[in-house]
Amino acid sequence: MRADGSAAAKNGSPGVCCVVINWNGWRDTIACVESLAAQNYSDLNILVVDNASTDDSVERIRAAFPKIGMLRAEKNRGFAAGSNLGSRCALARGAEFVWLLNNDILAPPDTVSKLMAEMADPGVGIVGSVLKYLDDPGRIQAWGGGSIVPWMGYARHFEAPAELDGRSFLTFASVLFRREMLEQVGLLDEGYFMYFEDSDLCFRAREAGWKLAVAAETAVLHKEGGSSPAKKSARLDRIVTASGLRFLDRHGRPRLVAKGLFVLSRLAKRAVRGNFSGVLAVWRGVGDWRREDTMGFRESE
Repeated sequence: MRADGSAAAKNGSPGVCCVVINWNGWRDTIACVESLAAQNYSDLNILVVDNASTDDSVERIRAAFPKIGMLRAEKNRGFAAGSNLGSRCALARGAEFVWLLNNDILAPPDTVSKLMAEMADPGVGIVGSVLKYLDDPGRIQAWGGGSIVPWMGYARHFEAPAELDGRSFLTFASVLFRREMLEQVGLLDEGYFMYFEDSDLCFRAREAGWKLAVAAETAVLHKEGGSSPAKKSARLDRIVTASGLRFLDRHGRPRLVAKGLFVLSRLAKRAVRGNFSGVLAVWRGVGDWRREDTMGFRESE
């Protein structure tokens, strides 16, 4: 890779396009792209999608990498929509694999090579990475992904090597997609503004017969939350509630029980803590899900 983000001379390796989503986070994005420019995989291109930033992100990133591929979304419609904008462009340009990467990640130079090694099995459609904390590299944040309980929507990350099963998902902070899988299963569901879109696509891929895998030797460093609402915020409560209900409406078993337990558990936790703004946010999230059109909420927040 050259520092401008364009591919070096090809050596017959399958083409990979890395899609990085930026939203008001140019400092993290520039650091991320710098780590991508050092990758030892020859046929790698970088595409930055600016998700309608309200700061000078586009100018800053272009100044740092004048030749890098960039797309600008007219509106911030969420992580899934921004990712799909980049993925569609990558596929249209002939990429055989799409590497979706959060902008607050630093990737060691051998990351692409190790992800691609897992794709040697033609039945694997999605490969996850081992994520470690940027401020504590010795600690695992997520070993590829995690597991989700289908009867209440409770999700947890794997913090050590684990067997992937029917409840497993891969976190899309750093994940490699096979082109054929995306063409068969489809891209991320843009009905999710943020959260649960990764679980949804993983479940859909598995239902279509594709396998999930983790590149166990990877170790990407994740700052976490660079473009997300603050943890324990009312906005986050609202987003996660709407996304969780959307996921359980499709994949919950049994659906009515799963959705009921999901909402009740979220309400109870906040009520016990006296977090009544959180209780209200959960109810608003239920309303967002019921309408199945939260665009007004998304753009106004």
